[in-house]
Amino acid sequence: MQQKRNIQIIEWEDLDKKKFYSFGVFMTMTIRATVYPATLIRTRLQVQRGKSLYNGTLDAFVKILQAEGVRGLYRGFMVNTFTLISGQAYITTYELVRKYVSTYSTNNTLKSLVAGGSASLVAQSITVPIDVISQQLMMQGQGENLTRFRVKPRLVGAKHKVTFGQTRDIISQIFATDGLRGFYRGYMASLLTYIPNSAVWWPFYHFYAEQLSKMAPSNCPHLLLQAMAGPLAAATASTVTNPMDVVRARVQVEGRSSIIRTFKQLIKEEGFCGMTKGLSARIISSTPTAIVMVVGYETLKKLSLRPELVDSRHW
Repeated sequence: MQQKRNIQIIEWEDLDKKKFYSFGVFMTMTIRATVYPATLIRTRLQVQRGKSLYNGTLDAFVKILQAEGVRGLYRGFMVNTFTLISGQAYITTYELVRKYVSTYSTNNTLKSLVAGGSASLVAQSITVPIDVISQQLMMQGQGENLTRFRVKPRLVGAKHKVTFGQTRDIISQIFATDGLRGFYRGYMASLLTYIPNSAVWWPFYHFYAEQLSKMAPSNCPHLLLQAMAGPLAAATASTVTNPMDVVRARVQVEGRSSIIRTFKQLIKEEGFCGMTKGLSARIISSTPTAIVMVVGYETLKKLSLRPELVDSRHW
C-alpha cells in the first residue's frame, strides 16, 4: 500500500522570529494593496439597498473607475494600513495558540480551529476601529449617500485635502455623534463574522492541501498544492460566513445598534438573496488574497526557518 504523504507544517518553534517579523510586514502590506479595491467594492455592494447604485461587482468596478478614477478604488487605504498591527498580532496569536493546543492534542484540525478563532478574536479587537473609519472613507464619492458621515467639501481654490485630513474629519464626526463606542460599532458582528471565518479557513486549508497531496505526483511542489488549497478554503469560509458579513457592514456603515434587527430587516427587504450580497466580490477578493497569503506565508515561514532545519523541509 502506498504510504500517505503529508505536507509537513512548519511550527512556531521552527522559526527564526527576527526574520519572520521582518519579512511579515512587507508580505502583509503587499497583500492588502493587492486586494483593497475588491474590499471597497464589496463594502459598497453590501451597504446599498437592492441594486440602487451598482448591478454587481464588475458594474461597480467600472462605475467607480469612471466616476472617481483609480484613487476611488483606494479610498481609506492609508488608514487601513494600520491594520498591519493586527496582522502581526493575528499571526503571532495563531502560531502561539497552535503550540499551546499541541501540548493537549496532536489533532491538526483541532489545533487549526482553536488557533484560527483565537487569532481572529485578538486581531478584530485591534481592527474594528480602523475598519469603522476606513469603511466610512470607502463610502465617500458615489457611495456617500449610503453613509451617515461625509467628508466636508473643499473650498474653491483650496489645496487638495490629504487623506489624513479626511480621516480626521471622519474621526471627529464619529466621536461627536457616537463617542468612543462609535469606533467599536459592529464589534460583535465582526467577531461573529471573522472568528468563524478564521476557524473554518485554517482546518479546510490543511484539509484541501492534504487531499491534493494524495492526488498529486510525488514530485509536485508543496507550495503549488498549498496555493491551490488556499482559495478553496477561502471560498468555503466566505460562503459560510457571508450572511453575517453583510450584517456587519450595515451595522458599521449605517450606525445600527442591533445585529438581530439588522438581520431581520435584511431578510424582510431583500429576502434570503440579500444574504449573498457581495459574495462574488468577497470570493473574488479572497481568491487572490488566499493565493498571495498562502504563498507569501508559507514562503515566509520557510525563509524564516532556523538554519539547522532549512534542508529538512520540502518546498
